Amino acid sequence: MFISSLLIAAGLLLADMPDTLATAVVVADKGMIVSHSDTIRISTQVDVSEALSRIPALVVGDLGGVAGLKTVNLRGLGSAHTAVYVDGVRVNNVQSGQTDLGMLDIGSCSDIVVDYAQNSISFNTSKPQFGSRKFVGSIMFRGGSFETYEPAARLDFKLSDKLSLSATASGTFSKGNFRFGDNSRRENNDIGQIRAGVDLWGRMERGSWHSKVYFNGVERGTPGSSDWPSADRQKDRNFYVQGVVQNRFTSRYTLNVSAKAAYDDLSYFSEWGDSRYQATGFQLNTSHIFRLATWADISVAADIHRDDLKATDYNAGRTNVVSVLSSMFRLPKFKADFSIEYSGIFDSGSKGISILSPSVDFRYGISDALCIMAFGRRAFRAPSFNELYYPGFGNPDLRFEDAWLMSLGPQWRKQISDWSVNAGADFYFNAIKDKIVSAPSEDNPSYWYPYNIGKALMYGADLQTGLAFKKGDWATSLSAAYTWQGTKDKTPGSSSYDEQLPYVPKHSLTLSLDGSFKGVKLDLIWNLRSGRRDSYGEMPDYNTLDITVGKDFSIWKRNSLSLKLLARNITDTRFELTSGYPMPGRAFYCTVAFNF
Repeated sequence: MFISSLLIAAGLLLADMPDTLATAVVVADKGMIVSHSDTIRISTQVDVSEALSRIPALVVGDLGGVAGLKTVNLRGLGSAHTAVYVDGVRVNNVQSGQTDLGMLDIGSCSDIVVDYAQNSISFNTSKPQFGSRKFVGSIMFRGGSFETYEPAARLDFKLSDKLSLSATASGTFSKGNFRFGDNSRRENNDIGQIRAGVDLWGRMERGSWHSKVYFNGVERGTPGSSDWPSADRQKDRNFYVQGVVQNRFTSRYTLNVSAKAAYDDLSYFSEWGDSRYQATGFQLNTSHIFRLATWADISVAADIHRDDLKATDYNAGRTNVVSVLSSMFRLPKFKADFSIEYSGIFDSGSKGISILSPSVDFRYGISDALCIMAFGRRAFRAPSFNELYYPGFGNPDLRFEDAWLMSLGPQWRKQISDWSVNAGADFYFNAIKDKIVSAPSEDNPSYWYPYNIGKALMYGADLQTGLAFKKGDWATSLSAAYTWQGTKDKTPGSSSYDEQLPYVPKHSLTLSLDGSFKGVKLDLIWNLRSGRRDSYGEMPDYNTLDITVGKDFSIWKRNSLSLKLLARNITDTRFELTSGYPMPGRAFYCTVAFNF
């Protein structure tokens, strides 16, 4: 609580300073400009995997069902190379390197931002909207297939003109078992999960601050693969407190500070022996933005992260020190960000490694509707503790991933009366040396062994187009997004030379239709994934269709009731995102929400 209290106190001390900065630069982590990004609005999704499926360039990993581990990787780089943020602060998992997105309360989020230049996914908590009231809230209940029940509640309090508080709580309870294949049944897939959080929001004359306390507790089965089923169990406890302060001291100087303290406790219960992982993490992040002129800024950022893991079979610690120098230029038709990043990574008992990473990011406006965007960046990824030290399966000889990321493409947007039209293409190329991959061992697919691929290339194209209409009570939009990805092992002499890397589809297509009229809403999304393979060969293609129908009712004065019917995988497609871990077939859910 000390870190959160310190940031709250800093915000209150700065609250009376007058605002003299006319405009603010919108920046991401380490003071860099966000220019290559997509934003996913949270509306009808059941879970985070479903929300992220709207971006074809994302590969979602899911071990099947509501209890399955859920991860994401961007443009074939791997889930451990894709950073995850909550409200601007990074979520670390040095044990496995993969953030389980199931721990996040997606119902309290307003949107998800995918930043291609920084290779990150950001989940942003929705800020309270009071209007003329001082208290608002909502109570929600969802139930449906596989005996799934999900209650949730949120209360927002306006404490003053500059201070508000949000309290959230949600639960997921499901037996989770479902049929797959030739009438086989997925067993030991149950889950009991509780999430709770408190957010404190503050406004200052020259900025704002946000403090957050969050808890996630879950007990679930880990059914193993369909070929190697298990009765193992898993228990997680995640707790963190974090805060962010953004303040514009003068028209030429802006300070951003964030800090976090986290504790994660994960226990496995297995017939082969129990194990426990207790991780603590601390981070302090700062960036200083100096306005040199109306068209030029310079940013200096410094971060320090410390993570320690106490496990049943090994202990490990890591310190990560990062500093970044960036320059930002904004001309009428041209915007650019040039930066150089130093990162020092030091594991306990090792001499560590120091890395320099340059990057460039620019946008050129050809006209009011058409622009060209591009970026280039060097990025590194350190092996996780499990990849290095896990007894019997860790590989202490793993090398750091060294990647070069590049992208170039046009974006076009046009507003024509009540219609808006957009289209875009983004062509990208990623080259990775010593890419770390993990594959199930042939002796037991439940165990994965990590190793380096000498060289890997990822190249592809993201193509998007959309059409939207809004007039009066009627609003509708139609969008299509297609991604072609080539991800090849280019290591000379490799047994998988020139083959597609595991689980990255060559072709990803998403079609979505959204419409609303006088409180009636329809959402339809169709996903196709093809050209995938695992470490043994080709995987079947699959497509899914999801439909949501809802209606909002105004009751009493300012209160409302929302009803939604959700049909997921309505064609009952049987598929696997990870080999041996089947996904559920057809599922139905009903949601009732009371807003007051």
